[in-house]
Amino acid sequence: MRITKYTHSCVRLAGDGVLVVDPGEWSERSALDGADAVLITHEHPDHLDLAALTEAVERNPGLSVHAHEQVLPKLAAFGDIVTAVAPGESFTAAGFAVRAFGGQHAVIHPDIPRIANLAYLIGDDETNVYHPGDSFTVPEDTAVDTLFVPLNAPWMKVMESIDFVRAVQPARAYALHDGLLNPTGAQLYGGLLTRLSGTAYTRLDPETTI
Repeated sequence: MRITKYTHSCVRLAGDGVLVVDPGEWSERSALDGADAVLITHEHPDHLDLAALTEAVERNPGLSVHAHEQVLPKLAAFGDIVTAVAPGESFTAAGFAVRAFGGQHAVIHPDIPRIANLAYLIGDDETNVYHPGDSFTVPEDTAVDTLFVPLNAPWMKVMESIDFVRAVQPARAYALHDGLLNPTGAQLYGGLLTRLSGTAYTRLDPETTI
């Protein structure tokens, strides 16, 4: 499995097929080049770029898209290439085994209604990757090799990131949801994760493949 981190919250996984998670408006559209399937964690535009997705479907009409049923109205124009996913459901996308966790976006403010959010555990025969979307949902009773941990957002503080990594106990962790941070902030938050999370942590430059 080759993992490429794009700006903010977009991650591309390549193996026998190509799977893209959360190609949002702050991410590079090139993440969708050659994609066979797309997973959407939730409907916010920094995770779902409808224009970029439309272009990708035009290039590849066989592209499949997977999202929570509450996101489907946003994807109505794509017709039957879209599949609804429920928390706890397992399925295959672009040759990868996928399991959905969670169900709700983290609280931004009590006055803002919560929306649906799915976290995805994505694996092949050798390893797995966990993308939580906008949540700190811990995949219970599941060993995680690679965790993408949210680093900065209106709905979180860095203490929660640290505790999330501690709870998941992955083999390694990389920054996610980091598009709002300047280099100074990313260094500060990353230093705390490195020191306190108990896991090898790195922030990848956009379009870095591991």
